[in-house]
Amino acid sequence: MEYRTRCNHPEQPSLARRRGPLSKPGWARACACLAIGAALSGGAQSTPPGGQLRLDKADLPTPINQAPDPNAQMAQHDQQAAQKSFAAANAERKKQIADDSAKLLKLATDLKAEVDKTTKDTLSLSVIRKADEIEKLAHSVKEKMKLTAGGN
Repeated sequence: MEYRTRCNHPEQPSLARRRGPLSKPGWARACACLAIGAALSGGAQSTPPGGQLRLDKADLPTPINQAPDPNAQMAQHDQQAAQKSFAAANAERKKQIADDSAKLLKLATDLKAEVDKTTKDTLSLSVIRKADEIEKLAHSVKEKMKLTAGGN
């Protein structure tokens, strides 16, 4: 109020001339109005034209907060079951190799004892059969050692 009274005061015409519509207080008000108008129009632009929501573009969840895919869950479950199965098969294979190796050792000592009993010119039929059995068992152990369940 004081501003208007001073500007319209007849004794100070120089103040009225200096303070026009774009004087310092008027300029500040104009800038403030422009800033407020820009802020309000920026907020209005965030809503789609027509004021309605767009239903054609769904708000898809990110992979972090998505529910697990049932197919992926099933594949992972199958993979874990296969790994357990492979581990069980490998454990069984190792047990069989250990048993066959112990049997090989026993057969080899028995064969050595029989060969020591015979003369160097004669071999009995039982010695030949035991040697053949040892050969087959050794081949079987070798093949079992090559196998790796779940691998190449």
